Amino acid sequence: MNNQQKITSNAEHLLITEREHYLQLHPRSIAFSKQASQHFLYGVPMHWMNDWGTPVPLFISQAQGAHFTCADNIDYTDFCLGDTGAMFGHSPAPVAKAIAEQAGRGFTTMLPSTLAPAVGEVLSDFFGLSCWQLATTATDANRFVLRWARAVTSRKKLLVFDGCYHGTFDDAMVDMTLRDDTMADVINEKTVSRASLLGQVYDLGLHTVAVPFNDLAAVERALASGEFAALLTEPALTNCGMVLPNDGFIQGLRALCTQYGTLLILDETHTISTARGGWAKANNVVPDFLVVGKPIAGGLPAAAYGFSAAMATRMQAAKDAAPAGHSGIGTTLSGNMMTLAAIHATLTEVATEDAYSNMLALARLLEHKLIESINAHQLPWNISRMGARLELQFCAVAPTNAAQARDAQNDAIESTIHLYLLNRGVLLTPFHNMMLICPTTTEADVNKLMQVFDACLETLTSA
Repeated sequence: MNNQQKITSNAEHLLITEREHYLQLHPRSIAFSKQASQHFLYGVPMHWMNDWGTPVPLFISQAQGAHFTCADNIDYTDFCLGDTGAMFGHSPAPVAKAIAEQAGRGFTTMLPSTLAPAVGEVLSDFFGLSCWQLATTATDANRFVLRWARAVTSRKKLLVFDGCYHGTFDDAMVDMTLRDDTMADVINEKTVSRASLLGQVYDLGLHTVAVPFNDLAAVERALASGEFAALLTEPALTNCGMVLPNDGFIQGLRALCTQYGTLLILDETHTISTARGGWAKANNVVPDFLVVGKPIAGGLPAAAYGFSAAMATRMQAAKDAAPAGHSGIGTTLSGNMMTLAAIHATLTEVATEDAYSNMLALARLLEHKLIESINAHQLPWNISRMGARLELQFCAVAPTNAAQARDAQNDAIESTIHLYLLNRGVLLTPFHNMMLICPTTTEADVNKLMQVFDACLETLTSA
C-alpha cells in the first residue's frame, strides 16, 4: 500500500467518525432539515444545498464579513464565501446600507434607474470595457452573450473547453469523450451532453465543441473551419479542480479568435479573484465580451456582460434588423433598481484596491503555509492559486487540463478534509477544497484554518 492509498483508507475510516461528530454538534440543523423536508425537495430551497457531504444540511442564521453562525449558534470562519458569491465578504456594510436605502424607493420597474449612468461608468472603470448590459445571473449573461455572438457573426457553433463551467447555460454543459473510429482505426475526440444533465432532449454536441484546455493546436484545428461564432472560457478552469492557463495561452486564444473571425468571451465570474478588474484586465487581454456574476452586487443575484463600442454597433445593427418581438435576451428583473444600487456600492466602496491588496497578501500567506504543511507531511499534493482563490489538489504537479484534474480527484480524502474542518469551525468549498480570501479575512482566520488543517493531516497520515 503506497502513501496515497494509506491516506485514502484512513480518510474513509475518519469520515465515519466525523459524520457522527457532525450530528452531535448540530441538533437544530437536524430539526430544521426535518421541518424543511415537509415542503422543500431534499429539505432545502435549492437542491445544491444538499450536496455538501454532511449528514444533513448546515442551516445558517446569519453571516457577516468572513464569518457566519449556524442554527446551533456555532461560529464559523468562512473560506467558501458562497463559492465566490460572497467573495467580498458577507453583508458588506456599504452594500447593506445601499440596499436598505433603495428598498424604500422601489425594487423593480423594468425602467432604468437614475443610478444607471453611474453604474455604467463604474463597470467600465472597474473592468476596462466601455459598454455593458445587466443580467440576473452569470448563466443568463452567458446565454445572452452567445445569442449576440451568433447574431453578429451569422455563425452557429460554440467552442468551449473540456471541464468548463459557465453556470447552467445549456450550450456549455458538455464533456469531451473519446470515440473509437474503427473505420479509420484512430481515436477521435467527441463532444457529448454532460451525463448528469436532467431532462436533456437534444444533443448539445450538435452546436458545441469541447477541446482540451491549454491546447492551442486543438483550438486552431476547430476554429479553422470558420464555423464558430464564439469561444467561451474562463481564464482558468475552476469547476473540475482549478486548472491554470499556461503562459501565453489566453493571449494565444485572443490571437486565434481574431485570425479566424471568432468572438472571444471570457467568463470572469470566478477569476475576478485575480485582481481588481479581473484576470483579463490584469493581463492586458481584451476579449470581445466579458461576463461577470456572483460577487459584483455583494452577493445579491446579479451579473453583467461588457463589450466594446464597436461591438455595440454590431449588436445594435443585428437587433434593429430583426423583427419586433422578444429577442430571447434579458428578463423582467434584469438591471432592476435594487441590483444597480448593490453593484454601485460593491464596486466603489467594497471591491477597492486596498481590499484586493489585503486579500492577495493573505492568499499568498495561506498558499505558503499550506505548501509548508503538505511538504511537512510528505504528501504528493499541490496548491493552485489565482489571486485570492486557492485550491488543494491531490497530485504532485498542477494539472494542465480537465482530464488531469479529474485523475487527481479523491472523493474520500476531499470529503474528510472538508468535514473535519467544518466540525472545527472552518468552512471550505466542498468541491475540490477551494478556499477564498475576502477583504475582512484576517491573519488570525488563516492561522485557525492552518491549525485545524495541520491536525487533520496529522490524523490522516498517522499509522
